[in-house]
Amino acid sequence: MRQFFRMLLLALILLTVALISALTAMQFAIHGREVTVPKIIGMTRLQAERTLADSGLQVSIERQFYSPDIPEGRIMTQVPPSGIKVRRGWSIRVAESLGPQRTAIPDVTSQSERVAELTVRRRGLDLGSVAHLNLPDVPAGQVVTQNPPARADRVLVPKINLLVSDGPAVPAYIMPNLVGQPLGRVALALQDAGLKMGKVNVGESAPSEGQPSSIPEPASQPGEASMIVSQSVPAGRKVTAGTTVDVEVR
Repeated sequence: MRQFFRMLLLALILLTVALISALTAMQFAIHGREVTVPKIIGMTRLQAERTLADSGLQVSIERQFYSPDIPEGRIMTQVPPSGIKVRRGWSIRVAESLGPQRTAIPDVTSQSERVAELTVRRRGLDLGSVAHLNLPDVPAGQVVTQNPPARADRVLVPKINLLVSDGPAVPAYIMPNLVGQPLGRVALALQDAGLKMGKVNVGESAPSEGQPSSIPEPASQPGEASMIVSQSVPAGRKVTAGTTVDVEVR
């Protein structure tokens, strides 16, 4: 029994040593793939790419800014900063200088969205965010305002953001249930809601007593008291002003 416990203790010691050795080897392997980020601020893109490639890193140009102090094509900022340890293959995100602002900001207000976009790109600028807003007094698709404004100087980013009109807001309604209501009342209700009465189809009536069922009665013209039995737009659906609704009456 004593021999058994000695063998068991020895096995546990060997297992512990093996685990410690494995963890140590793994730690060395991980740290062996880490490199220190070099400083690339002030370099050109090509210089930055070569410097980072020597460390097994990559460069990612994420933003471009105008700068009166930093020459065009030079790196302005970097993330992560120099001196930080990262793994090989990491991408260093940088901002690149466009030099001093040389392009005048055009006035694209009152233009259509498409014409404004073409004007912006012809000036060598980028189209930024485009927001839309319902405005009753401005035609749909027309640029209402821009940022930065026309002829602005000391602009940082070569982008123009636009606010475009979607025209007046179109009222929305929830389609009511018309089944079982008289045609005359429904026609007035649709008109008051800004909807349109479409086709009024007259369904087949049940055969009169003593008349063969195979011979349908001739359809009569619907009157205001005709009852609606179906509608083309289901009840509960969201509709807008001007929507046409067809009905069937009997």
